[in-house]
Amino acid sequence: MATETPAVANPGAGVSTLVDTALQRTAQALLAENKGLLAIDESIPTCNRRFATLGIPQTEPARRAYRELIITTSRLGESISGAILCDETIRQHTADGMPFLRVLREAGIEAGIKVDLGTTPLAGHPGEKVTEGLDGLRARLAEYSGLGASFAKWRAVFTIGAHTPSRACMVANAHALARYAALCQEAGLVSVVEPEVLMDGAHSLARCAHVTEDVLRVVFRELVEQGVVLEGVLLKPNMVLPGLDCLVQDPVEVVAEATRTCLRRTVPAAVAGIAFLSGGQSGDLATARLAAINTGTPLPWPVGFSFGRAIQQPALTIWDGNDADMVRAQQALQQRVAANRNARRGTGTEFEQADAHHEH
Repeated sequence: MATETPAVANPGAGVSTLVDTALQRTAQALLAENKGLLAIDESIPTCNRRFATLGIPQTEPARRAYRELIITTSRLGESISGAILCDETIRQHTADGMPFLRVLREAGIEAGIKVDLGTTPLAGHPGEKVTEGLDGLRARLAEYSGLGASFAKWRAVFTIGAHTPSRACMVANAHALARYAALCQEAGLVSVVEPEVLMDGAHSLARCAHVTEDVLRVVFRELVEQGVVLEGVLLKPNMVLPGLDCLVQDPVEVVAEATRTCLRRTVPAAVAGIAFLSGGQSGDLATARLAAINTGTPLPWPVGFSFGRAIQQPALTIWDGNDADMVRAQQALQQRVAANRNARRGTGTEFEQADAHHEH
């Protein structure tokens, strides 16, 4: 007589017992040894805007030269475990013809890739956005894996306003993040999940804490619903911060405790690690806050960084499109990544309070 197969109430629930050990090892390695991620995945329009501010030509050769400056920085691999690239960058070569991915590999740095296609207005919800890019994602992930990427990233954004973010915005973006993460794991890639509560506005730290908790709860509910293995996920959240235009800019220690409390309340211990985005903070202040978050009772996960502008900006300003200043620019970059590695140890919290008015 045939044996009846037991019914499974939640088909995704069984996935967690089949954790891909290679996926786990990659996720853990990305935040090992107090290292972090370097985000050089700006879209072409965003990169061009930053170049335009400094009078740098907005061309592919200029973007390639700048990214070569970054990835060839001496001792970069001492503080950086992974670099998040965009589609243009993952295909580029150095001036002497070496693929960027080979440069990273020889420096001991994993290659990651941003796979979302940006945000679009969320229908029926004025002022809110949803991230697109799920169509054709399975094929794109296979291609990026074949090129040599070992992890991917998807960003969703949430704006704090009088009536935002709405529940609909949270659910729509969380569902997309979860489907993306499931597709990543199917392709053997670690998924960096980035739900960013934006700093724009005059909201208080307490309001940011409330919204960030709500967002993270919805995100993790959707990840579980889609059968995502949390041990293969890195969370890239915002810190809990007052809005850029808030009259009260809370001290570093207050930000750190609010952020720690928010994470403890919402992030499952199974998650492989947390790598904060900088979100428009100045480099010094982002580093000081990271150090403070890593001070005190250990959290359930390694807590690191996945900074972009907060690491790059000094180097970009020094370089200014002039290769004669490349070495000085690389020295500035090396100092910033080393400072963030120190911050993971809970050191280097000194900063100027005047720096509390962040870069926009």
